[in-house]
Amino acid sequence: MDSRVSELFGGCCRPGGGPAVGGTLKARGAGGSSSCGGPKGKKKNGRNRGSKANNPPYLPPEAEDGNIEYKLKLVNPSQYRFEHLVTQMKWRLQEGRGEAVYQIGVEDNGLLVGLAEEEMRASLKTLHRMAEKVGADITVLREREVDYDSDTPRKITEVLVRKVPDNQQFLDLRVAVLGNVDSGKSTLLGVLTQGELDNGRGRARLNLFRHLHEIQSGRTSSISFEILGFNSKGEVVNYSDSRTAEEICESSSKMITFIDLAGHHKYLHTTIFGLTSYCPDCALLLVSANTGIAGTTREHLGLALALKVPFFIVVSKVDLCAKTTVERTVRQLERVLKQPGCHKVPMLVTSEDDAVTAAQQFAQSPNITPIFTLSSVSGESLDLLKVFLNILPPLTNSKEQEELMQQLTEFQVDEIYTVPEVGTVVGGTLSSGICREGDQLVVGPTDDGCFLELRVCSIQRNRSACRVLRAGQAATLALGDFDRALLRKGMVMVSPEMNPTICSVFEAEIVLLFHATTFRRGFQVTVHVGNVRQTAVVEKIHAKGTWRKGKDVAIFPTLQGMDSLFSLC
Repeated sequence: MDSRVSELFGGCCRPGGGPAVGGTLKARGAGGSSSCGGPKGKKKNGRNRGSKANNPPYLPPEAEDGNIEYKLKLVNPSQYRFEHLVTQMKWRLQEGRGEAVYQIGVEDNGLLVGLAEEEMRASLKTLHRMAEKVGADITVLREREVDYDSDTPRKITEVLVRKVPDNQQFLDLRVAVLGNVDSGKSTLLGVLTQGELDNGRGRARLNLFRHLHEIQSGRTSSISFEILGFNSKGEVVNYSDSRTAEEICESSSKMITFIDLAGHHKYLHTTIFGLTSYCPDCALLLVSANTGIAGTTREHLGLALALKVPFFIVVSKVDLCAKTTVERTVRQLERVLKQPGCHKVPMLVTSEDDAVTAAQQFAQSPNITPIFTLSSVSGESLDLLKVFLNILPPLTNSKEQEELMQQLTEFQVDEIYTVPEVGTVVGGTLSSGICREGDQLVVGPTDDGCFLELRVCSIQRNRSACRVLRAGQAATLALGDFDRALLRKGMVMVSPEMNPTICSVFEAEIVLLFHATTFRRGFQVTVHVGNVRQTAVVEKIHAKGTWRKGKDVAIFPTLQGMDSLFSLC
């Protein structure tokens, strides 16, 4: 593990007799020694278990905001104290949009004191009563022994509190799936969502394909959506024990929506549209163990970095390779992630404990990039990915969500359908505000720049009925007998109070990742802005580049920034 991990994670503790770890647990590397940090981040090599530590183990101090709560102990609280604790739990659940993590045996300043077995049992019993009061369930994530300044065994326990579904208000995370062609993206999603391992010939991916040519070629060319649920106890809910998507939504407290994107270079524009339009919370970059970084892998990685989408990496097909080949692929990924253009800290996940740590640190630090190695055929390490997805908290806090919901309604139109006996249906993402059944909105712009009035007849989210849609959520809206010919992808449905206007010329600051020739005035490009795909012409370039005398041509090295003026075609 890179030394920067210790600086990011802070202090140290010792989980269940295993090696010492940093902060809330450090990813385990290949070395036999381990490093621990005191309150000031000092390092100390492998302590003797029987000796007293000079510096106490610490976590970062408890934050007032967020969904993480530290509690030293919860033993026989008074009724007044119990009501106060319940109110506090409601606040943490609200901050985590239905999820909270409790660290039992930890002081507010982050000191890992630990509790004896009897005190820990009583504290967990109180926590269970608190969860029942607010309609939530608790799941013990892990227990860790603390050997600081004590002769008797003392432990701290990390507990996940998740609210039971109420009126279908489950936590929803969108994960875009990236990777080169034939890396196993659709197969992995088929295994996760169907609950059955692949047979090595692509059987698991058949249910994900939308077109005949995809089934025949085995390659995804369009964008498809698959869902994976987790109930309030952290158990997987998928099609193996639920027949319909509606049943999965009803049984789940947390929903992972996978956006399966194309890997072939021919469909790169579709992949870009999926990343910009559907606003994924994070991305899963799949790399085949036997081929390593090949094809469009670097391009997909560059897209995620340019769009500032957090991502984690899954190395697939480890059953086809020798262990040395898998290790070589992981080392190749680590070298790329540490390059100046990425500045990431790779974190190899090899145990359930690592998966818990990876999920928490991935949300807290944009530099952490977890790496999983698994097989969709043998099922090796597949459970570690499920643990990671189960614990992965929302990457946006409740304050940002509240601010978006207070703005005027804006819905991006990504898909358009005609459903018998329902009429015109549009699919997309609500980027701001709140949308309800019966709302009057305007849609546009049309070819002449106008916006047309319409009414939202009904709403479906994850294929089940929903009456209220909140900012950041994806859904389909039924528009009744509204003429489909007047709609196209890239339009927006907004509140009439917004008084929307259009533009045909705009100025943008761009970063030239790669170009085969020169970027010059008059150059034609395709602009992706959210769900809008539009061709444009470069009218003017302002930059500190090398100019050819007498010509409006600029030659820029890779990753060179510039300001440009575009006019839409």
